[in-house]
Amino acid sequence: MHYDIIIQNGSVADGRGGEPFQADVAILDGKIASVGRIDGTADEIIDASGKLVTPGFVDIHTHYDAQATWAERLTPSSAHGVTTAVMGNCGVGFAPCRPDDHDNLIRLMEGVEDIPGVVMAEGIPWKWESFPEFLDFLGARQYDMDIGAYIPHAPLRVYTMGQRGLNREPANADDLAKMSGIVSEAMEAGAMGFSTSRSLNHRSSDQNLMPGISASESELMAIAGGIRNSKKGLLQFITEFTEAETDFAMLRRVTEKSGVPMTFSLSQRSATPTLWQKILELTAEANEAGVEIMPQVYCRPIGLLLGHKLHYNFFSFSPSYVAIKDLPADERLEKMHDPAIRRKIISEFPADAADSVINRSLVDLANIYLMKDGFDYSPKPEDSLSALSEQRGIPLAELAYDLLIEKGGENVFYSPALNFADKNLKAVEAMLKHPNTLFGLGDGGAHVGIICDASGQTFMLQHWANEKTEGHIPIGQIIKTLSHDNARAMHLHDRGVIATGYRADINVIDLDALKLHRPEMRYDLPLGSGRLVQRADGYAATLVAGEITYRNGEPTGRLPGRLVRGAQDAPAPSA
Repeated sequence: MHYDIIIQNGSVADGRGGEPFQADVAILDGKIASVGRIDGTADEIIDASGKLVTPGFVDIHTHYDAQATWAERLTPSSAHGVTTAVMGNCGVGFAPCRPDDHDNLIRLMEGVEDIPGVVMAEGIPWKWESFPEFLDFLGARQYDMDIGAYIPHAPLRVYTMGQRGLNREPANADDLAKMSGIVSEAMEAGAMGFSTSRSLNHRSSDQNLMPGISASESELMAIAGGIRNSKKGLLQFITEFTEAETDFAMLRRVTEKSGVPMTFSLSQRSATPTLWQKILELTAEANEAGVEIMPQVYCRPIGLLLGHKLHYNFFSFSPSYVAIKDLPADERLEKMHDPAIRRKIISEFPADAADSVINRSLVDLANIYLMKDGFDYSPKPEDSLSALSEQRGIPLAELAYDLLIEKGGENVFYSPALNFADKNLKAVEAMLKHPNTLFGLGDGGAHVGIICDASGQTFMLQHWANEKTEGHIPIGQIIKTLSHDNARAMHLHDRGVIATGYRADINVIDLDALKLHRPEMRYDLPLGSGRLVQRADGYAATLVAGEITYRNGEPTGRLPGRLVRGAQDAPAPSA
């Protein structure tokens, strides 16, 4: 037998959760043709000796909605073994949309997901109005991985209700019927489901709350009804659970009555450090009763990245810094070296902006850490800027200022905002190991100047698969979490497993060489704007539909990725 590619001599973690086993993997016509001892020939042989062979990873929480309209490479995610990504999360996106509402949707995405509005205004081509037309536009493009999309609540509400939708007015019976119909149409065209946000932290760039934040249960039920008819979609939520039992009960009722599975974001918050435990208890009760609810959790602290070239730093709200913040980075750095300006900015620390959630994170220097290659995402108190100030005998604000401008302003600092209330990863471990959770929340494509968590798949392998890690998770289970479980949750039954007939979405990984580099800015957005990326070593090869998209971390130029239109059937059993 002659194949397109044979991956030889690897240790195969097939996505089903068991221990890796020695096998070859043969690929033909974009699918896995055989797994085991293979004696055939191939156009290309990949020697995977000493390496792990896994299914491609499925990332269910991204925001490539804008990037996918102008770019072909969906980095950072595709550089971390992700071969399928789902976008349109958190209720923000760009379809359906009438021309007069382009700016409204841009402001929502800019505020919620920290993507500069001018970048989106320049880059998005707006060659659609309806959601099916949006999918048709994406379906005509090529990528370095597959993508799928939720229909988001904000554009749906604005499209249906106009200004009333933006103003968060209650939907009437006619509105509900229209929304349900549009969602049904979207599901028929290939939407992965519906997403919404009820978060008070999610605001447009002009500080308006999300259109769907106070949507009634009847509105959510009408929308879920539009999904129910397809029998193949999800509901995706984000909420703070300020009234935990009441809020969860509403989500459970919507899921139970509609029969549509639900997923929502779950993290440990410093203000309510044990709330996640209560939510998982309620989740377990729901699933035991047959109500499919799947919290999405992340593998490390979700942290803000700060620096001279990033969107924020410790002095971002200081009046004397605000006066120069819009200068080009090099000019601003030159001014910050001026002793008079230095004294003035330092004297204003911390800035009087106590009402700003962001500012409170920027000035808590006892919980901010200088990042280096090999940075520990569970940093120790003695490594904080506050501790360094004491060790070096330098006033805290002066140390922070000098570190900010040294090395040409290239330093990056980490401020863990979620999942670190106890200053360790015990809560993260418990959430990851819960039987009803899914791995998500990497936010690839979003927060381009303040967060870079799309490297979570690599961190899972580097940290939690390490047998020396307290709370170690077996490698087979980690691969199942990153591939099979997310694929199954999204009804993508044709991927996430290395077995005959499945899509040949595959990673070949050198675990011994696996390494995360420090996040860095790359200036490749429209208008030359910057975004955070994080490179990784150790990915010997990534394949999408049987084509090699990355070799040793470098793109090959192949673009086999396409739009995934909704649920996909599992391959027929081999004869």
